Amino acid sequence: QVQLVESGGGLVQAGGSLRLSCAASGRTFSSYAMGWFRQAPGKEREFVATISGSGVITYYADSVKGRFTISRDNAKNTVYLKMNSLKPEDTAVYYCAPARGTRAAPEFSSWGQGTQVTVSS
Repeated sequence: QVQLVESGGGLVQAGGSLRLSCAASGRTFSSYAMGWFRQAPGKEREFVATISGSGVITYYADSVKGRFTISRDNAKNTVYLKMNSLKPEDTAVYYCAPARGTRAAPEFSSWGQGTQVTVSS
């Protein structure tokens, strides 16, 4: 199964920006859609954004639309999440995973450690 390592999180003030990265193992990275998900304390993990294998098609949760941009570099087996105009409610641990629609692919179970994003008001 694909192994994923997320990075790029940190502490930022409201209105600031961060770029998250997700490095994936394996030689078939470009064949599957990837998604970003997040989990805030005491809440369930939720969908943030997804991108097709080719990178042409993207889709966002309403809560981040217009502020976040998902992209990928298949030559580097990496997917990114650029986050602008961050809000305190964006505070969460962010994870990447192979995606099926707005959910993690059902065959995927090896979640990485995630990367913590904390937005101060």
